[in-house]
Amino acid sequence: MDRFIIISGCSGGGKSTLLEELARRGFSVIEEPGRRIVAAELAGDGAVLPWVDAEAFLQRAIDVALEDLARASTLPGPVFFDRGLLDAASGLSELTGEPALRRLSAQWRFNPLVFLTPPWPEIYRQDAERQHGLDAAIAEYERLVHDYPALGYEAVELPKIPVAERADFVLERLGLAGLSS
Repeated sequence: MDRFIIISGCSGGGKSTLLEELARRGFSVIEEPGRRIVAAELAGDGAVLPWVDAEAFLQRAIDVALEDLARASTLPGPVFFDRGLLDAASGLSELTGEPALRRLSAQWRFNPLVFLTPPWPEIYRQDAERQHGLDAAIAEYERLVHDYPALGYEAVELPKIPVAERADFVLERLGLAGLSS
């Protein structure tokens, strides 16, 4: 769906900060499923953390992303996703060889432009919810840089600029400059 726009890329590359700026400007945003799952698991028994059971974590991320898509369908105007369905499916396909990515990408289409945050070591931070290092984040980024174009999306690397300028860049590329939802 053209009005569903993916912001993806390297962990710690500024995706969530960009989504906060887009929300501040009045656009609908869907927070990253993975971070929501990790927060819930850290508050609970922790059985579905990515560093405990990566396959179960990715399957849960797919389930949450599908729920997010149903919710997003009720929102007006453009909806920006912090990662989401195809990122989780890409990870699951990489981990297990299961064709989740091909299957789900055939069912769900997004705006043909996918915005990718490149590795940005100067702002990368590990925390309780992001325990992997920069090397793992870069490997994930490289997988996504390959997977999105292979699915027919145009991967647009975001420049390393202040967040307001990044938001302007995204909106200009989408033809939404000067608009808010």
